[in-house]
Amino acid sequence: MFESIIPLIAFAFVTTFTPGPNNLMLMTSGANIGFIRSLPHVFGVVFGFGFMVFLVGLGASEVFAFFPWLHPLLSFACMGYLLFLAYKIATSNPNLATQQYQPMRFVSAMMFQWVNPKSWSMALTAVSVYNPSASGSGLVLVTAVFMLVNFPSTTAWVVAGKKVRGWLTHEYAIRRFNWAMALLLLFSTLPVMF
Repeated sequence: MFESIIPLIAFAFVTTFTPGPNNLMLMTSGANIGFIRSLPHVFGVVFGFGFMVFLVGLGASEVFAFFPWLHPLLSFACMGYLLFLAYKIATSNPNLATQQYQPMRFVSAMMFQWVNPKSWSMALTAVSVYNPSASGSGLVLVTAVFMLVNFPSTTAWVVAGKKVRGWLTHEYAIRRFNWAMALLLLFSTLPVMF
């Protein structure tokens, strides 16, 4: 297991830093309300995804093997929820962005991992590729690596959103940014969903 730690870190780095539903929502949060108010969302993603990886490693992925109909049902539920989130982002009032925007709270961000198709893909791949023997120590290592790498990733996306906020000085710019983030949120799920 330990011989694959460098490839595991590289995999965690690439998958957590690339755009996906979590990162795009964190960037939107940073742009709308700044870094500090986005921290519960950040920690919810970090701990929620770590918990998901751990549970998948304990055998949650076996549920899909036993109930094959569950995967398409979960995919449908994921896409429905992401459509709802994209709609909320796209239609938020740019005049009230800072006051109206409600960041995802810690528990909500933790729970979001279970309907995030990219999170499922990452967790299933990480556990099956980097802990093929299903050892307890290997699972703890995979979980820890993802949590450690996920923190700088999520905070980088919030900081990027905060930096973008400086360019969003007019209502139309905020509206376009929110629409772009909503569309990117939807597009980021397509490779995983199909």
